[in-house]
Amino acid sequence: MVKDTKSYFEDKRVNLASFGKALGFIAICEGVGLIGSIPTAQNIPSWYSEIRKPSFTPPNWLFGPVWTILYMLMGIALYIVSLKEDNPLKRTATKLFFIQLALNLLWSYIFFGLRSPRLGFIEIVTLVAFIAMTIRAVARVSVIAAVILIPYLAWSMFATVLNFSIWRLNS
Repeated sequence: MVKDTKSYFEDKRVNLASFGKALGFIAICEGVGLIGSIPTAQNIPSWYSEIRKPSFTPPNWLFGPVWTILYMLMGIALYIVSLKEDNPLKRTATKLFFIQLALNLLWSYIFFGLRSPRLGFIEIVTLVAFIAMTIRAVARVSVIAAVILIPYLAWSMFATVLNFSIWRLNS
């Protein structure tokens, strides 16, 4: 009986540590989103509200909830990858993940901070390529984690079309 109780509490500690690790990865991704929202929030009421946008542009209020969900999914995918300790491809997948995360952050500063749809388009094309490479590398570690990243790729591809359209309408 004592052995079972000890095992029970050890399992609970592992589960709590694992939950904390998952929350940590989600917090990293959400933190990147929060930092990226600084130039975005500063320029939506002024510059972004004044430029021409295509008819398929979502309402401004939609971007926050969508990105919050996507950053959460990214954190969950990274957590799942982190659990695969015996997979030699984990390091490559993790490196690509953090490269695309940095590119994600950079886009906000280029598009909104510099107010440059042209440079933003160049950057977001690079970002989408790295997201695709990340998903491919992650799939070799965990198919579930890769599938979790697909909505992020889809939204980023939509954002690429939107970015291109804004650039063309305002050049």
